[in-house]
Amino acid sequence: KTKESNKKIDILLEKGNIKDLRDVLFSQIEKTKEIETRLNLALEKIGTLEKTAERTFQKIGIIRFNAFINKSGNQSFAVALLDNQHTGFIISSLFVNDISRVYIKTMTKGKSDYLLSNEEKEAIERAIKS
Repeated sequence: KTKESNKKIDILLEKGNIKDLRDVLFSQIEKTKEIETRLNLALEKIGTLEKTAERTFQKIGIIRFNAFINKSGNQSFAVALLDNQHTGFIISSLFVNDISRVYIKTMTKGKSDYLLSNEEKEAIERAIKS
């Protein structure tokens, strides 16, 4: 390719287009500077998005279940909302006899200071696998 490129440059120079060639080179230099500036801005935005993504919920696990053996309909549920570091919370709703109770338990790096039900553990496992 080097010989081919050299031939093309020689042809341009033979035709007396040195001024045009100079303009083309300076134009390319300006375009390169503009592209470099835009690339740096894009890299800054990517860095900001990465930092934001670390704090957003990326993993969600949901399980519906019967809170009590004799009840049907799977009206109770547990939802785990976790970030990439497995930090977030679990919301549980237990439904029985037209009464619903809602609980929230925090998670920090995959651990909770609260006793977790089997269903809450399952919701966390589903979230981590998602």
